[in-house]
Amino acid sequence: MGKRVLLVGATGLVGQGVLDVFLQASEIEGIAVLVRRAFAAAHPKLRVLQVADFSAAALSGLDLSGMDACLYCAGPLPLGMTGSAYREATVAPLARVVDAYAAANPAGFVAYVSGMGADPGSRLMPARIKGEAERVLARSGLAHTSLRPGVVRPLPGIASPHRLRRWLYALGAPALAVAGRCLPGVFTSTRAIGECMLRLVVDGRGRPAVIENAGIARAARASG
Repeated sequence: MGKRVLLVGATGLVGQGVLDVFLQASEIEGIAVLVRRAFAAAHPKLRVLQVADFSAAALSGLDLSGMDACLYCAGPLPLGMTGSAYREATVAPLARVVDAYAAANPAGFVAYVSGMGADPGSRLMPARIKGEAERVLARSGLAHTSLRPGVVRPLPGIASPHRLRRWLYALGAPALAVAGRCLPGVFTSTRAIGECMLRLVVDGRGRPAVIENAGIARAARASG
Protein backbone atom coordinates (compact mmCIF):
# COMPACT_ATOMS: atom_id res chain seq x y z
CA MET A 1 0.00 0.00 0.00
CA GLY A 2 1.23 3.48 -0.85
CA LYS A 3 1.31 6.50 1.42
CA ARG A 4 -1.65 8.81 1.93
CA VAL A 5 -1.05 12.48 2.70
CA LEU A 6 -2.93 15.63 3.61
CA LEU A 7 -1.71 18.70 1.68
CA VAL A 8 -2.49 22.20 2.93
CA GLY A 9 -1.76 25.10 0.59
CA ALA A 10 -2.06 23.29 -2.74
CA THR A 11 -2.96 26.48 -4.63
CA GLY A 12 0.13 28.42 -3.52
CA LEU A 13 3.48 28.55 -5.27
CA VAL A 14 5.19 25.94 -3.08
CA GLY A 15 2.07 23.82 -2.68
CA GLN A 16 1.65 23.50 -6.44
CA GLY A 17 5.18 22.19 -6.75
CA VAL A 18 4.73 19.73 -3.90
CA LEU A 19 1.45 18.49 -5.36
CA ASP A 20 3.05 17.94 -8.78
CA VAL A 21 5.85 15.84 -7.28
CA PHE A 22 3.48 13.74 -5.16
CA LEU A 23 1.06 13.10 -8.00
CA GLN A 24 3.92 11.65 -10.06
CA ALA A 25 5.32 9.51 -7.24
CA SER A 26 4.46 5.81 -7.39
CA GLU A 27 4.91 5.57 -3.60
CA ILE A 28 1.93 7.88 -3.03
CA GLU A 29 -1.52 6.30 -3.10
CA GLY A 30 -3.71 9.27 -2.24
CA ILE A 31 -3.58 13.02 -1.63
CA ALA A 32 -6.29 14.94 0.21
CA VAL A 33 -6.02 18.68 -0.45
CA LEU A 34 -7.41 20.90 2.30
CA VAL A 35 -8.67 24.14 0.75
CA ARG A 36 -10.95 27.08 1.47
CA ARG A 37 -11.89 27.73 -2.16
CA ALA A 38 -13.06 25.48 -4.99
CA PHE A 39 -10.31 23.21 -6.29
CA ALA A 40 -10.39 21.20 -9.53
CA ALA A 41 -9.39 17.62 -8.71
CA ALA A 42 -8.93 15.94 -12.08
CA HIS A 43 -6.67 13.12 -10.92
CA PRO A 44 -7.51 9.68 -9.48
CA LYS A 45 -5.15 10.18 -6.51
CA LEU A 46 -6.82 13.42 -5.44
CA ARG A 47 -9.72 14.21 -3.19
CA VAL A 48 -10.75 17.65 -2.01
CA LEU A 49 -11.59 18.66 1.55
CA GLN A 50 -13.13 22.14 1.34
CA VAL A 51 -13.91 24.20 4.42
CA ALA A 52 -15.04 27.79 4.84
CA ASP A 53 -12.05 28.49 7.10
CA PHE A 54 -9.43 26.71 9.16
CA SER A 55 -11.36 27.10 12.39
CA ALA A 56 -11.45 24.29 14.93
CA ALA A 57 -15.16 23.83 14.30
CA ALA A 58 -14.74 23.49 10.53
CA LEU A 59 -11.79 21.12 10.83
CA SER A 60 -13.55 18.91 13.37
CA GLY A 61 -16.11 17.95 10.73
CA LEU A 62 -13.48 16.40 8.44
CA ASP A 63 -12.35 12.79 8.33
CA LEU A 64 -8.56 13.05 8.46
CA SER A 65 -7.90 9.49 9.61
CA GLY A 66 -5.48 7.25 7.78
CA MET A 67 -3.15 10.03 6.64
CA ASP A 68 0.52 9.10 6.90
CA ALA A 69 1.63 12.72 6.74
CA CYS A 70 0.42 16.31 6.76
CA LEU A 71 2.29 18.62 4.37
CA TYR A 72 1.68 22.22 5.41
CA CYS A 73 2.64 24.64 2.62
CA ALA A 74 0.16 27.45 3.35
CA GLY A 75 0.84 30.95 4.56
CA PRO A 76 0.66 34.55 3.36
CA LEU A 77 3.48 36.91 2.45
CA PRO A 78 4.13 39.32 5.34
CA LEU A 79 4.23 42.37 3.06
CA GLY A 80 2.17 45.16 4.54
CA MET A 81 1.05 43.05 7.51
CA THR A 82 1.41 43.87 11.18
CA GLY A 83 3.03 41.32 13.45
CA SER A 84 -0.28 40.41 15.08
CA ALA A 85 -2.01 39.98 11.72
CA TYR A 86 0.82 37.86 10.35
CA ARG A 87 0.82 35.70 13.49
CA GLU A 88 -2.94 35.17 13.23
CA ALA A 89 -2.62 34.17 9.57
CA THR A 90 0.45 31.97 10.10
CA VAL A 91 0.66 30.43 13.56
CA ALA A 92 -3.04 30.14 14.44
CA PRO A 93 -4.24 28.16 11.39
CA LEU A 94 -1.18 25.89 11.53
CA ALA A 95 -1.94 25.09 15.18
CA ARG A 96 -5.57 24.27 14.43
CA VAL A 97 -4.75 22.06 11.42
CA VAL A 98 -2.02 20.23 13.32
CA ASP A 99 -4.36 19.67 16.27
CA ALA A 100 -7.04 18.22 14.00
CA TYR A 101 -4.54 16.06 12.14
CA ALA A 102 -2.92 14.80 15.37
CA ALA A 103 -6.29 13.86 16.86
CA ALA A 104 -6.97 11.61 13.87
CA ASN A 105 -3.38 10.40 13.37
CA PRO A 106 -1.46 10.31 16.67
CA ALA A 107 1.40 8.44 14.99
CA GLY A 108 1.47 10.79 12.00
CA PHE A 109 4.14 13.12 10.63
CA VAL A 110 4.05 16.82 9.77
CA ALA A 111 6.29 18.60 7.26
CA TYR A 112 5.99 22.38 7.49
CA VAL A 113 7.34 24.91 5.00
CA SER A 114 8.82 27.54 7.29
CA GLY A 115 11.43 30.04 6.13
CA MET A 116 15.11 30.84 6.21
CA GLY A 117 16.18 32.35 9.50
CA ALA A 118 13.10 31.21 11.42
CA ASP A 119 13.74 31.93 15.09
CA PRO A 120 11.26 32.92 17.82
CA GLY A 121 13.94 35.25 19.21
CA SER A 122 14.63 37.04 15.92
CA ARG A 123 14.31 40.81 15.64
CA LEU A 124 12.82 40.35 12.16
CA MET A 125 9.05 39.94 12.44
CA PRO A 126 8.56 37.28 9.70
CA ALA A 127 11.45 35.15 11.00
CA ARG A 128 10.24 35.49 14.58
CA ILE A 129 6.70 34.39 13.74
CA LYS A 130 7.91 31.51 11.56
CA GLY A 131 9.95 30.44 14.58
CA GLU A 132 6.81 30.57 16.71
CA ALA A 133 5.05 28.41 14.12
CA GLU A 134 7.82 25.82 14.34
CA ARG A 135 7.21 25.63 18.08
CA VAL A 136 3.63 24.55 17.32
CA LEU A 137 5.06 21.37 15.79
CA ALA A 138 7.36 20.78 18.75
CA ARG A 139 4.36 20.93 21.09
CA SER A 140 2.18 18.66 18.96
CA GLY A 141 3.76 15.38 20.05
CA LEU A 142 4.04 14.33 16.39
CA ALA A 143 7.13 13.53 14.40
CA HIS A 144 7.84 16.68 12.43
CA THR A 145 10.25 18.53 10.15
CA SER A 146 10.39 22.23 9.37
CA LEU A 147 11.81 23.06 5.94
CA ARG A 148 13.47 26.48 5.78
CA PRO A 149 13.73 27.51 2.12
CA GLY A 150 15.27 30.79 1.08
CA VAL A 151 14.29 32.19 -2.32
CA VAL A 152 12.03 29.69 -4.08
CA ARG A 153 12.21 29.47 -7.87
CA PRO A 154 9.01 28.20 -9.54
CA LEU A 155 9.71 25.63 -12.24
CA PRO A 156 7.72 25.48 -15.52
CA GLY A 157 4.04 24.84 -14.97
CA ILE A 158 4.03 26.42 -11.50
CA ALA A 159 2.59 29.92 -11.14
CA SER A 160 2.12 32.17 -8.15
CA PRO A 161 -1.54 32.98 -7.37
CA HIS A 162 -0.45 36.62 -6.99
CA ARG A 163 -0.25 38.66 -10.22
CA LEU A 164 2.70 40.82 -9.13
CA ARG A 165 4.74 37.81 -8.06
CA ARG A 166 3.99 36.04 -11.37
CA TRP A 167 5.34 39.05 -13.26
CA LEU A 168 8.43 39.32 -11.07
CA TYR A 169 9.21 35.61 -11.35
CA ALA A 170 8.82 35.70 -15.13
CA LEU A 171 11.10 38.71 -15.37
CA GLY A 172 13.76 37.23 -13.10
CA ALA A 173 13.61 33.58 -14.21
CA PRO A 174 17.03 33.50 -15.98
CA ALA A 175 18.80 35.18 -13.05
CA LEU A 176 17.08 32.87 -10.55
CA ALA A 177 18.19 29.80 -12.50
CA VAL A 178 21.83 30.92 -12.40
CA ALA A 179 21.60 31.95 -8.74
CA GLY A 180 20.14 28.58 -7.84
CA ARG A 181 23.23 26.83 -9.17
CA CYS A 182 25.72 29.30 -7.66
CA LEU A 183 24.10 29.87 -4.25
CA PRO A 184 22.47 26.59 -3.12
CA GLY A 185 22.41 27.85 0.45
CA VAL A 186 20.02 30.66 -0.48
CA PHE A 187 18.04 29.57 -3.55
CA THR A 188 15.91 26.50 -4.13
CA SER A 189 13.00 25.44 -6.35
CA THR A 190 9.43 24.27 -5.99
CA ARG A 191 10.45 20.82 -7.23
CA ALA A 192 13.31 20.51 -4.76
CA ILE A 193 10.94 21.25 -1.87
CA GLY A 194 8.47 18.66 -3.19
CA GLU A 195 11.17 16.01 -3.62
CA CYS A 196 12.55 16.72 -0.15
CA MET A 197 9.07 16.30 1.35
CA LEU A 198 8.54 13.10 -0.63
CA ARG A 199 11.72 11.61 0.81
CA LEU A 200 10.63 12.56 4.34
CA VAL A 201 7.25 10.87 3.86
CA VAL A 202 8.48 7.71 2.15
CA ASP A 203 11.62 7.18 4.24
CA GLY A 204 10.53 7.65 7.83
CA ARG A 205 14.02 7.16 9.28
CA GLY A 206 16.12 10.04 10.49
CA ARG A 207 13.64 12.86 10.03
CA PRO A 208 15.40 15.97 11.36
CA ALA A 209 13.53 18.70 13.21
CA VAL A 210 14.82 21.27 10.72
CA ILE A 211 16.15 21.18 7.15
CA GLU A 212 17.85 24.37 6.00
CA ASN A 213 17.84 25.55 2.38
CA ALA A 214 21.01 23.73 1.33
CA GLY A 215 19.71 20.54 2.95
CA ILE A 216 16.54 20.74 0.89
CA ALA A 217 18.62 20.48 -2.26
CA ARG A 218 20.64 17.55 -0.87
CA ALA A 219 17.51 15.65 0.17
CA ALA A 220 15.94 16.29 -3.23
CA ARG A 221 18.98 14.84 -5.02
CA ALA A 222 18.97 11.83 -2.70
CA SER A 223 15.29 11.15 -3.43
CA GLY A 224 16.04 11.03 -7.14
